[in-house]
Amino acid sequence: MNSFISKIYRWHPKIPFFYGWLILIVIGFSQFIATALAQSTFGGVQDLIVNNMSWDRKTIALTATFGTWAAGCISPFIGKSVDKFGPRWIMFLSALFVGIGMITLSNVQTLWQFFFIYIIIRAIAGPNLQNVVPRTVAVNFFESKRNLALGFTAFSRIFGESTNLQIITILSTFFSWRLAYRTLGLIAIPLSIPIFLIIRHKPEELNLSIDGKKAISKKNPSSLKMKNWTIHEILKLPRFWYVILGDGISVICTSMIMFQLVPFLVDGGISQITAALALTIGNLLGGVCVPFWGFLIDKTSTKRVAISIILACMATTAFLLISPLGIISFSLALIWTSVTTIIFVLGTMLLASIFNRESFGTVQGIAGLARTISLGLGPSIGAFSISWAGNYNPIFIIGICGYAIVIFLYLNLSHPNSR
Repeated sequence: MNSFISKIYRWHPKIPFFYGWLILIVIGFSQFIATALAQSTFGGVQDLIVNNMSWDRKTIALTATFGTWAAGCISPFIGKSVDKFGPRWIMFLSALFVGIGMITLSNVQTLWQFFFIYIIIRAIAGPNLQNVVPRTVAVNFFESKRNLALGFTAFSRIFGESTNLQIITILSTFFSWRLAYRTLGLIAIPLSIPIFLIIRHKPEELNLSIDGKKAISKKNPSSLKMKNWTIHEILKLPRFWYVILGDGISVICTSMIMFQLVPFLVDGGISQITAALALTIGNLLGGVCVPFWGFLIDKTSTKRVAISIILACMATTAFLLISPLGIISFSLALIWTSVTTIIFVLGTMLLASIFNRESFGTVQGIAGLARTISLGLGPSIGAFSISWAGNYNPIFIIGICGYAIVIFLYLNLSHPNSR
């Protein structure tokens, strides 16, 4: 019996290509589960929950904020744990927990029940299935194509958000948001099985080498890229803080606008389904571009590519500010979403240019705390700014100014591969 269980535990499929690419596919399953609760998905369907439960948008925004912050608080612990114990059991148990949690969420009757349950399952889903652990696994399996691999994890996250947004919107419109989350919970539970069977910590567990090479390349252990960083050394590195501050500000600006994008279009006279479609198509277009950006960063200058991306974000936000409501704002919202989608993984790509895989989980855990604090601030800043001003202009103005600060920070950033 023990031998049979051991064989199942050690089993993995024999495939004609590098196992790391299969890992990225299965990471897509975990991110599909997690993004049912993601902030961008939640923002797109908030009105459906608000109208059904007679709550208000500020309440939903606060729920999203605290859920995201809770995820950030456990990120450093998760990052250290995945470096030490590996991702397999962490991702498997998290997928089961989140699936059961979504079914439980669909049965709540009061605001406080919704608030409490959403925060708990969002905290588990975020670092374990969406950000810290999946990205660490990607970095562990790839080196020369590291940012390309991170780009694929970003695309699978975006695809999950877009798919979940449409599933929840359609089921909520024709039935109820409760049925939508119950359905997604029932899908999540069986998806935990391939996660358990396929996911591994490092290619060496399968007698493979990083990138699928026949031999592991030996580099100077004293070089910056191969240094095994302690937490103290990470926190003392100025480049780390340039990335953390720039990433934090850009995530605040992007999440703030993205969370209000569907309400912005709906208040402009566009239907809920059409507005959600703009967010979905924009996310998908942006997601398709993210692997390309990752490939470009692998081949060229991290710094120049990052600054170019932020400039594009600033320009499209300015157009949203001055555009009239209606079909033009719909088109611009679609373009804005496709341009800004990479923001949520750009900081990770920058960090991957500095730190090697031996300490990347720890780095991601620390960065994940800062990023999720920023991600949580965005919806609340946006909701209260709109409530104070009576229109959407403040979120676009804050976004433009924030992106300008990020450009300044990244201009002072140097990387080993910045040429």
